[in-house]
Amino acid sequence: MSPSSRSTPAWPYPCWIAHRGAGKLAPENTLAAFRMGAEHGFAMFECDVKLSADGEPFLLHDAELDRTTNGQGLAGAQPWDALSRLDAGSWHGRMYAGEPLLRLEALSRWLQSLGLLVNLEIKPTPGDEQRTGRVVAEHVARLWAHAHVKPLLSSFSVEALRAVQRTCPDLPRALLLERWAVDGVKLALDLGCQAIVVHHPELDRERIRAAQAAGLKVLTYTVNEPGQAAALWLSGLDGLITDRVDTFEPQARLGANPARLMTLAADALAV
Repeated sequence: MSPSSRSTPAWPYPCWIAHRGAGKLAPENTLAAFRMGAEHGFAMFECDVKLSADGEPFLLHDAELDRTTNGQGLAGAQPWDALSRLDAGSWHGRMYAGEPLLRLEALSRWLQSLGLLVNLEIKPTPGDEQRTGRVVAEHVARLWAHAHVKPLLSSFSVEALRAVQRTCPDLPRALLLERWAVDGVKLALDLGCQAIVVHHPELDRERIRAAQAAGLKVLTYTVNEPGQAAALWLSGLDGLITDRVDTFEPQARLGANPARLMTLAADALAV
């Protein structure tokens, strides 16, 4: 399919996205983090989802439990009953002691009750890519069945995204790229993606425009410096994932596209 023949539905997502709930201000991927991110004015969040041994989708970035919980070993090797008993908050501070790992279903209820949106990064346990993509897609389709705006499903794993494509082809998808590749745009289109999410040092105006010309939105991770953010917005970026929910709070609360605001300001000064 040529870029000109691709349908381009309206992009429903905010341009500011809080990384893992609230960046580094609260224990990542917990409900406490999402609550803090919302308090700072963010209407969309990025988080990581994987499967327990018995197929329950839950939030965790690492393959291992050791860094962010009081558990040990491979998270995907344990059943949800055992995972649900872990402390996922104390590592970040005493005030978060006892904060549990978060099921995707619980996150869905909380987000939809407040009208908030999410970018779910599918983070499979190594070797479990296809099952994870399929099961996450099935859960998202059920949990957000009546939502006007569905979650954006992203992954570095081509296998996981292909599983989503086969299982629920109507769910919006994005290909994650740590490094820019000439065939990255083509791969994203082959996967039926609506967007690519690229590590910010790999982006410039030319690459952003090339992807957009092919019919893709361009998002980036993880930008924490205002100067970097401003340069990317001026290059035409569509969405930015950040840890610094405190630094970018005013812009996130405003909700408008920063590049559009800069253009309006420049036009006003020129009059």
